Amino acid sequence: MLFSSVEFIFIFLPFTVAIYFIFPLKQRNLWLFAASLLFYGFGEPIYLFLMLLTITADYFFGLLIEKSKVRKRLWLTVGIIFNISLLAFFKYFDMLMGIFGFSSLGISLPIGISFYIFQATSYIIDVYRKEVEASHSLINFGAYVSLFPQLIAGPIVKYRDIDKELTERHHRISDIAKGISLFCVGLAKKALLANPAGELYESIIESKTDPASLWLGLILFAFQIYYDFSGYSDMAIGLGKVFGFTFPKNFDYPYVSKSITEFWRRWHMTLSSWFREYVYIPLGGNRRGKLRTYINLFAVWSLTGLWHGASWNFLIWGIYFFVLLVIEKAFLLKLLEKAPKAIGHIYALFFILLGWLIFSADGGVGEILTLSKNLFGMSGSPVFGNAFAYDLTRNLPFIAIMAIGATPLPKRIAERFSQKTPRVSLAARNILCLASIILSTAYIVSADYNPFLYFRF
Repeated sequence: MLFSSVEFIFIFLPFTVAIYFIFPLKQRNLWLFAASLLFYGFGEPIYLFLMLLTITADYFFGLLIEKSKVRKRLWLTVGIIFNISLLAFFKYFDMLMGIFGFSSLGISLPIGISFYIFQATSYIIDVYRKEVEASHSLINFGAYVSLFPQLIAGPIVKYRDIDKELTERHHRISDIAKGISLFCVGLAKKALLANPAGELYESIIESKTDPASLWLGLILFAFQIYYDFSGYSDMAIGLGKVFGFTFPKNFDYPYVSKSITEFWRRWHMTLSSWFREYVYIPLGGNRRGKLRTYINLFAVWSLTGLWHGASWNFLIWGIYFFVLLVIEKAFLLKLLEKAPKAIGHIYALFFILLGWLIFSADGGVGEILTLSKNLFGMSGSPVFGNAFAYDLTRNLPFIAIMAIGATPLPKRIAERFSQKTPRVSLAARNILCLASIILSTAYIVSADYNPFLYFRF
């Protein structure tokens, strides 16, 4: 069940919220847990047992780690192996079978497994580090792992982010209103920007080989994946507010970055934070010399690539960013800091777009090479195809809207407007929220194209 579906917006969500506020305060986690299982079971009933197994196992691992005086490390190790083994089997087993020449088993990937396994793993590590107390309520812990707003595509929420809110949270009208507004923003991003951008990208990439059209297609894909994923994150964070939770921020206008280092501080922030805290720093971070730092970075970025999927393009994508980050760390970042800001923006956007070329190449190395040749005019095609001028002029206003929306400018204008005329601003926000629901619903109902890119991860 997609957030941007009629079933979710007009049936599941109103029903869940209404029942939630009818329940007594102490029983609301039980309802959230049940509703989240229903939400997951609607889309992936066959793997509901897998999530319940993860919840039950990690709940007891947390208790064993907390209570044990001698075997804390043993139980932590067993818990991590258990979690990673589940993820590795369902996500990477078929890839490994192919590498070694065996037939794949055709194992389907459970929706959201990369997200909820990471959350459960961070929980037992934090219990071991004594950064949080182990949950003594299976219902509360189950609600944390399965919480439907962030279950399918994040943000990746650490237990300590919401542990207090699981047991004692407040429901303020202002927070609920902000949550609804944020959900509307995310829905509009998804339905009115990401989906049309994705359709345009696919129409170009499937039929055009001239460099200019392919660059245009890459720009559209960059906007699609940004508005798709950040839109989902906005909807998730907004729904969290409705239920009294404060989820961490996941995006901070990544396309305004002036370096790749800055880009990864702004893009999928909860994933970067997870790898830094639970992989990079435990490996030694940058405390053991340059060589060890680079080895640690290589491990982190290889894993980051593979986290996105069991195919060569994702591994290459991770290593690609590792190389860029090492170059920046070695010398380039200092040069960029001295250069005009425009140079930094152009540099960052150029290499981000090349990264999306690798990311989007489902056909693996062969497709990456073919697209790269076409992109840089090495395939013999004219630089500007017959349809390029038409595609560009027809879509330029839409691209301009997406470009402006990917900067802090609209938010700053809204904040100034709110400070000067708060009542008018509130009315305008309500009208825009209603309009976004109406327009998004109209698009969803009339269009066949409504994917969520990060569902497959």
